[in-house]
Amino acid sequence: RGIPREPGTRWTEPGCQSCACQGGRVLCDAVSCSVPCSHPLPAPAGGCCPTCTGCLHEGVARAEGDVFSPSDGNCTVCVCLAGNVSCLSPECPPGSCPSPSPADCCSCTPEKCNFRGRTYTHGARFSLDGDDCTTCVCQGGEVECSFTPCPMLDCPQHQRHLGPGQCCSTCRDPPAPAGCFLDDNGVEFPVGQIWSPGDPCELCICQADGSVSCQRTDCVETCPYPIHIPGQCCPDCSAGCTYMGRTFSNNETFPSALDPCLSCICLVR
Repeated sequence: RGIPREPGTRWTEPGCQSCACQGGRVLCDAVSCSVPCSHPLPAPAGGCCPTCTGCLHEGVARAEGDVFSPSDGNCTVCVCLAGNVSCLSPECPPGSCPSPSPADCCSCTPEKCNFRGRTYTHGARFSLDGDDCTTCVCQGGEVECSFTPCPMLDCPQHQRHLGPGQCCSTCRDPPAPAGCFLDDNGVEFPVGQIWSPGDPCELCICQADGSVSCQRTDCVETCPYPIHIPGQCCPDCSAGCTYMGRTFSNNETFPSALDPCLSCICLVR
């Protein structure tokens, strides 16, 4: 390949081929790897042989001296030493245990509970006779009972009610309001009452739930010289005319304020 080699020289070609120059010829063979460990790591980049400076266990690379647990080891502990993986499992004596724990490596049979003449298995939940508001549970031979937790109520004490067979009180619906009470002037209106709060163009009504709903009136009738009647929302175009501050009835004639030679008449149309 264009490179001179001295007789007896050995080198490695790409593809993990070991070559040697012998008698003017190049002889190549696949690199032979001697792996003295059980869980070698794959060959590093540019290398041909696996290495025992770490461990490959279940597809996961482990560093030298790394202590770990297999995925299904059931508390088995393994260690990586010189490419070899050694695992130890705990020895569990037979018998029962007071209560199982997720961190407990040994399997055991929890103790049963004898309570008021009945036997319950571990983890069983039950209620006391005639008291559905108390829940009991068997834990490793012991029975623990607790009351059913009740939610916090946001109603006053006189509105709370405990019904038959219920464990927690509930809020009664407040009595329906008899009318609408206005704090600003101390006037109470019955349900359905309509009134004006002071503006003739605004009308209010007392709702059934005790709230007040108000709405303004839109005036749609217009004329050039309407009459504004005190206490009335919209101007009146049928009662007469308002001209230069004076009020005239229908068909009434009067001189013009701008030209005394002109005569005006109020016409309601």
